[in-house]
Amino acid sequence: MVDDPLMDEPGADRDAAAREGRRRVVAAGHRGDLEVVEAARDDLDPAVRAAVLGALERSGALGAADVVRALEDADPVVRHRAAVLAARVGGPGSRSLLPRALVVGLGDEDALVAEAAAWALGERSVSAAVPELAAMATGHPEPRCRESAVAALGAIGDPGGLRAVLGALGDRPAIRRRAVIALVGFDDPEVEPALERCLEDPDWQVREAAEVLLER
Repeated sequence: MVDDPLMDEPGADRDAAAREGRRRVVAAGHRGDLEVVEAARDDLDPAVRAAVLGALERSGALGAADVVRALEDADPVVRHRAAVLAARVGGPGSRSLLPRALVVGLGDEDALVAEAAAWALGERSVSAAVPELAAMATGHPEPRCRESAVAALGAIGDPGGLRAVLGALGDRPAIRRRAVIALVGFDDPEVEPALERCLEDPDWQVREAAEVLLER
């Protein structure tokens, strides 16, 4: 039998332990074994901590306090999982603590986390977050974050977000397409003229989306 030198490496041992930890937590979540899940809450491996969130959600035991805590985790993998799961968390703190934590998440240094936080705020229709989402839609350096913020503003449909969505019609094509769809969420006399202008957009998908919406 030939020895595998990689198996003697400390890093290989750590990776194997982390994989086993994730597998154990995921399996416990499917079984509803919260004792095993809770025991891994502060695991050193961020993937295990992220798996804990998923297991709690699967077991119906994920609360707003769990998500808020995870949004403050040192690792972006955990913060991103928390932001995604935040979209459908209810119970105590879900209308107060959680929205505030997601607004803070809009400023996360990791673009994927900030993007997910914007999406979650849109899914939760958090009108109080409109000023911060509008600022992200018009000024964030990452296009994916601007696009997510535009989508969230459309989902919320608060009049305070319309100006940012209209401004996004001058952004890159993917964001312009998102802005056209987002306009459906607003009841304002500026919407139809904006869609009519989009019929002349250089991007055919923007033109097509505007045409479909105007036909409605």
